[in-house]
Amino acid sequence: MDYYTSRPEVDRIVNADHHDPYSVLGIHPVKRGVVVRAFSPESAEIAVVDIHNRDLRYPMEKTDEAGFFEVFIPKRDIFAYDLHKVNFQGQSDVRRDPYSFLPTLGEMDLYLFNEGSHYEIHKKLGAHQAVIDNVAGVRFAVWAPNARRVSVVGDFCRWDGRTYPMRVLGASGVWEIFIPGLAPGALYKYELRARNGDVFDKADPFAYASELRPRTSSMVWDIAAYQWNDDEWIARRKARDLLATPMNVYELHLGSWARDADGNWLTYRQLAPLLAEYARQQNYTHIELMPVMEYPLDESWGYQVTGFFSPTSRFGNPDDLKYFIDFLHNQGIGVLVDWVPAHFPKDAFGLRMFDGTALYEHEDWRMAEHKDWGTLVFNYGRREVSNFLLSSLLYWLEYYHMDGVRVDAVASMLYLDYSRKAGEWAPNKFGGNENLDAMEFLKKMNALVHERFPGVVTIAEESTAWPGVSKPVYMGGLGFTMKWNMGWMHDILEYFTRDPIYRKYHHSNLTFAMLYAFHENFVLSLSHDEVVHGKKSLIDKMPGDLWQKFANMRLLFAYMFAHPGKKMVFMGAEIGQWREWDHGSSLDWGLLAKAPHARLQRYVADLGAMYLAEPSLWEDDFSNSGFEWIDFHDTQSSIISFMRKGRDPADYTIYIFNFTPEPRYGYRIGAPESCYYKEILNSDAEAYYGSNMGNHGGVSAEAAPYGNWPCTMTITLPPLAALAFKPVRG
Repeated sequence: MDYYTSRPEVDRIVNADHHDPYSVLGIHPVKRGVVVRAFSPESAEIAVVDIHNRDLRYPMEKTDEAGFFEVFIPKRDIFAYDLHKVNFQGQSDVRRDPYSFLPTLGEMDLYLFNEGSHYEIHKKLGAHQAVIDNVAGVRFAVWAPNARRVSVVGDFCRWDGRTYPMRVLGASGVWEIFIPGLAPGALYKYELRARNGDVFDKADPFAYASELRPRTSSMVWDIAAYQWNDDEWIARRKARDLLATPMNVYELHLGSWARDADGNWLTYRQLAPLLAEYARQQNYTHIELMPVMEYPLDESWGYQVTGFFSPTSRFGNPDDLKYFIDFLHNQGIGVLVDWVPAHFPKDAFGLRMFDGTALYEHEDWRMAEHKDWGTLVFNYGRREVSNFLLSSLLYWLEYYHMDGVRVDAVASMLYLDYSRKAGEWAPNKFGGNENLDAMEFLKKMNALVHERFPGVVTIAEESTAWPGVSKPVYMGGLGFTMKWNMGWMHDILEYFTRDPIYRKYHHSNLTFAMLYAFHENFVLSLSHDEVVHGKKSLIDKMPGDLWQKFANMRLLFAYMFAHPGKKMVFMGAEIGQWREWDHGSSLDWGLLAKAPHARLQRYVADLGAMYLAEPSLWEDDFSNSGFEWIDFHDTQSSIISFMRKGRDPADYTIYIFNFTPEPRYGYRIGAPESCYYKEILNSDAEAYYGSNMGNHGGVSAEAAPYGNWPCTMTITLPPLAALAFKPVRG
């Protein structure tokens, strides 16, 4: 009869090489009735069951021993049906035929995605629970425009790519299928056949959850199930002036901040109360997580991401991470996260050559690879790739309530010749070295974030002098809220590593940053990058004996907190950890049994408390009206002094720093008014493991001009120490 499928068509289905399996499988009208076809290699027999009249059963004929079944049903139009399958062990399964459903994605979704403007495309692509025609299951969709065939494979079909081949939706390059009966927790991948015939598996680029490495499957997850309890926090965040509020950030790596007694990772839920209590104790306003998006290699610290929508399963599931963030919000602590759109790894299960072609990366070898990291560069000019990344960022802000992101390695995105020799890069259409596509991507990213999530901060790790990184897009900038001050970090660490006897020759390291301090909205960062790969820990960088090392650390922190810009310090520095950071073990918390380390930790907490209490330290961080030099000319003594000023003209704080181990008695600096100045910080206090020199709680300024100032303060400067004074009037 004419309903029998031709041999070539059957072979293409059986061999998983059919570009349009829906044209064969499922129910189709034919002359004088309908035909139903199914492919099920595990079934011994199958019957078609009319769901509206289950007495109507139509046994299917097995027309190919590989598992191809078909049946002609005369005098029927298209109808809804189940497939009643019986396997070779006699077990039955009744469920709707996946090939009886219409496409689940609309034309507008596909159009906007191909245009690059579907910013919630993660809600359409990937794996999603759905109820279609009163049938519960999971709909899958993946972009693979150059594949010859794509199938969903998983633990529900013995990973057999012949079982659930997908249909391609026109010229969109998107493949989709709805599989009834699946639920959250199902493991899956996509099996693709490339145009050259190669067959390979890929994790879902849009997966909401993943298996724990070394396994690499994606996992179906109900991303909207978690019930948040941070409405008050989100409301306050929306009303906050980001630039005029304190930001004291504690950067950490979840796998090595703390571990259990056996050296195992703590979970998101175990870490939440511990980190919240610690952050409050140390007066941090935010924690910043090194990447928590899924990644295969522990040694990459999370910076080689394979799951741009999937939190790493190392510490729990997606709801566990949401609980972690929710808990910190309810303790008044913000959560920032590192996000990595600059590159992706070459792992075979990931984005590389996703459909057998350079889909997410560049085809041109001169733009495709970061050789320093052995990773690939996203093709920001391809609209679907840009859309993928933008959707990823907006997803983390919407579904995980992140308070901000630090975008890693922005310089590598902006420059076509980044870490490339002559001949290894191609100029842009204007002949320059700027990556024009990356520029537009970053501008669009920042504009979208600030429009959709008021109060959320975007921070750039950008190591060059690219202009306007933190200037709004409408003013010609890239639109970031803030930028790491890499120049300050380099200069100040170079200065502090020098023996104090030589510091007078490097005085400009202290002062140079003020020449550009207000060109951008800067974050002063002492990050993880400064305590790895033989660079030593912060305290081990310090010169001198034990006492001097700790004094230098206190001085460094004081200078950082007094200097204009928001603050960020990597974990371990606050306890004076001697070892370089090791991602494979916990911080050395046992050091706190020793007085120098415990007192340094207390000092950092007190410094944070002072910072939060003094508006002059954060109200006007990003203009020169919030800072004024008192004296930076005393090169010979390695002493500087300056004022930090709040928006109220009467609110200011005077800071003076002695960068040598020699105490200075009767040292004079200028002051703006004749009054008593209370000493609100002395980094040399005995409580902080200092020598306890100071000014007995404060000094009075005389109405005698000094330098350009109308009054004079005469103070005792302790060795390797910082002092801070507040005016007390009346």
